[in-house]
Amino acid sequence: MQTFTHYILGLGPTLAYVAIFFTIFAESGLLIGFILPGDSLLIPAGLLAQHGNLNIFILCAVTGIATIIGNQVGYIFGKQVGPALFNRPDSRLFSKSRLKEAHAFYDKYGVQALVLGRFVPFARTFIPILAGVSEMNYQTFMLYNVIGGILWTSGVTLLGYFLSKAIPNIDNYVLLIVVIVLVLSVLPIVIKLLKHRSKA
Repeated sequence: MQTFTHYILGLGPTLAYVAIFFTIFAESGLLIGFILPGDSLLIPAGLLAQHGNLNIFILCAVTGIATIIGNQVGYIFGKQVGPALFNRPDSRLFSKSRLKEAHAFYDKYGVQALVLGRFVPFARTFIPILAGVSEMNYQTFMLYNVIGGILWTSGVTLLGYFLSKAIPNIDNYVLLIVVIVLVLSVLPIVIKLLKHRSKA
């Protein structure tokens, strides 16, 4: 993924914006998107913006729009295809009971999932699809799609931007910073699951 990230960021400003847009778009709502970098692209992009290679305002706008549209595509895909899959005869992967579980999950945790799930690799690809499958209210979905999308893309990009200014030779620590961001993103969910299991 580091090679892929370096390739994108080495394309030059115009092509880099285009490549970043489609990478974040795909990761945010296409089934194949979970293999693409998110945080490991946004942090170095913010670092480059601090060095003047990219414009931080354009970068935040491009990534924010990309992830919001990507999530919307994922939602529409889930809403169109999901029910048909679950209407098939029950199997290990698809069943009516699982669809009911998805509905119940999004009734209770849908808003949290849309916002906090943005910061979790893999999850941010599938959450909008599951929101569509569970037929989450579209207005609610779009509101928190926008909030979560802006918080994630702008937050992580600005993190790289300001850390680059504060820490000399930060280029040497990009991988470590990405790992720390990933751990901090997943930690609250792990703690919540452990608490839930302890109460069960």
